[in-house]
Amino acid sequence: MRKKIFICLTVILSLTIALTFFGCGKNEQILNLSQLAEKDIAVPTGTMADKLVLSKFANAKIKYFNNITDACLAVKTGKVTAAAYDEPILKNIASKMDGLKVLDDMITYDDYAFAVNKDNIELKQTIDSVINELKESGKYEEMKNRWFPKNANTYELPQPVSNHYTETLYLGTSAVTEPFSFLYQNNTLTGFDIELAQLVADKLQKNLEIVNMDFGALIPSLMSKKVDMIGACITVSEERAQKVLFSTPYYRGGIAAIVKDSSK
Repeated sequence: MRKKIFICLTVILSLTIALTFFGCGKNEQILNLSQLAEKDIAVPTGTMADKLVLSKFANAKIKYFNNITDACLAVKTGKVTAAAYDEPILKNIASKMDGLKVLDDMITYDDYAFAVNKDNIELKQTIDSVINELKESGKYEEMKNRWFPKNANTYELPQPVSNHYTETLYLGTSAVTEPFSFLYQNNTLTGFDIELAQLVADKLQKNLEIVNMDFGALIPSLMSKKVDMIGACITVSEERAQKVLFSTPYYRGGIAAIVKDSSK
């Protein structure tokens, strides 16, 4: 009897030691990007985040979610080790969702831009001119300071524009990319991309009409000419450039990883 008890205690002790030293992957304290090389990483469906993650970590296990909020909730609840997406969006989520942090190292560095149909060179040139004028005048930095606050997420919304033109510019966006495009107070669709698109519409002397849709539907909607331009923190890539015409990049960002904050 004593021998059986001794054997049982030995097995339990061995398991305890193994769990202590090796642990479960999802409970491992993640301190740097290299620890994610073979882990479960959540990404939103319809984005390029999966390809960008795999370009860095070929053995990562990609898990797909409807949107980045659901992906981050999966991290918080321990269903996955990390979520990967655009750094400004992840930082915004981490500031609101307690217990998460964005790793300092970036998975990739990328440019964000608007996209138009390949034959719509005139619209591309107008978007480029608006971006260049904003940067030359200093208003671009003012916009960045408003939409990417360091210590708070209270936005100073631009004054509403009174649309009174005879023609309309249709913008396709996905309002789940705060602070680029999102629903704010009273379900107002706003964000950095929305304000920038409004300035383009003003330049063209057109009303701006926003069409909200899933991120994966943006390029198909543009190619079928349901909208004139698309913008929602869209990463410039060679693959996408075969289908659409990109404007001058208006933001330098990239794909980052969000993980559990062990300090909390």
